[in-house]
Amino acid sequence: MLSEEEKFKEYLLSKKLKFTPERQAILDRIFANHKHFEADELLVDLRNNNLKISKATIYRTLSLLVKSGLLREVIFGERHAHYEHVYGHEHHDHLVCNKCGKIIEFIEHRIEKLQDEVCKSKKFKPESHRLQIQGLCEDCNKIEDSAKR
Repeated sequence: MLSEEEKFKEYLLSKKLKFTPERQAILDRIFANHKHFEADELLVDLRNNNLKISKATIYRTLSLLVKSGLLREVIFGERHAHYEHVYGHEHHDHLVCNKCGKIIEFIEHRIEKLQDEVCKSKKFKPESHRLQIQGLCEDCNKIEDSAKR
């Protein structure tokens, strides 16, 4: 399996784009750890590490990383999009707390199997999907229940 950098370089080459020092720095910071992040958090992280990269370059690079299959956008709605690594990681879905913003990852093979069966029955060839369930996490649910008493 190719490294993240090799896969990104391969993608950029296929689009006749350059692997610039800015793209290298963004890639390195993103893959330094495995967590969900927002573009603005990445901007702050880069600046805290004395890397002066424009917001526009960050957004363009994030878009390229998503298109290359290295990242996935996971949270939408009133908040900014969040991103996570997907290359080399098993597919998973998300529970998102509407109150505190906690993101809980889960893998449920029965859901995956059912989705495959639906696609097969409809003669549909899936390329990707994302499942995100909005609600209240256990902690926020307890707080809300206590407030109702």
